[in-house]
Amino acid sequence: MSLTLAPRRLTRAPLRRRVLVALGAAALAWLAGFAWFLCRVEQPPSTPPPAEGIVALTGGAERVRAGLLLLADRRADRLLVTGIGGHAGFRDLARAAGLDPAPLAARVTLGSGAASTRGNAEETAAWARANGLHSLIVVTAAYHMPRALAEIGRALPGVALYPASVSPPRAGETLGSARLLAGEYTKYIGAALGLTALVPGPPPRLSPADAQAP
Repeated sequence: MSLTLAPRRLTRAPLRRRVLVALGAAALAWLAGFAWFLCRVEQPPSTPPPAEGIVALTGGAERVRAGLLLLADRRADRLLVTGIGGHAGFRDLARAAGLDPAPLAARVTLGSGAASTRGNAEETAAWARANGLHSLIVVTAAYHMPRALAEIGRALPGVALYPASVSPPRAGETLGSARLLAGEYTKYIGAALGLTALVPGPPPRLSPADAQAP
């Protein structure tokens, strides 16, 4: 019995070591990437150059407000607000941002089909292609920007994307924000690897905002 068990012990130990080394290397790679991610999202936002369109990914009122202010400032001629859900209206969104909806409504499109960042990218691609746009200002939270750019860039290859970040969370400020950033970085890895494209989502639903304007 000892003659047959000894080789198994010899083979199991190196295998266990290889597994532990692989797990350790993966953990170190994740930590190094997370450090890069934190440096990226902590950078102060910069003013984007003019573009042909603006896309604001919902998830906070400040994102919609930033997109509308860029539109009012003529940084682009069109704005898509993607991921608004089925009950949000443009008048409410504009007034929550402190803006009069009437002058802007004809230049705004609402996307209500997206339930994920991948869905946001698909709505953005459908809108950009329908309007022949080749450059976009992307408005979202700083921590969400890397994943948004990865998804939209995959959906719209060859289209120039200019980030306009809002409300960056401070790294390490609270345990909740640390968890948020760690979770977002993990989601970004999946987006960068194209794994999110394997999960089908609902089709884009686009409607002109001026249909809702007073």
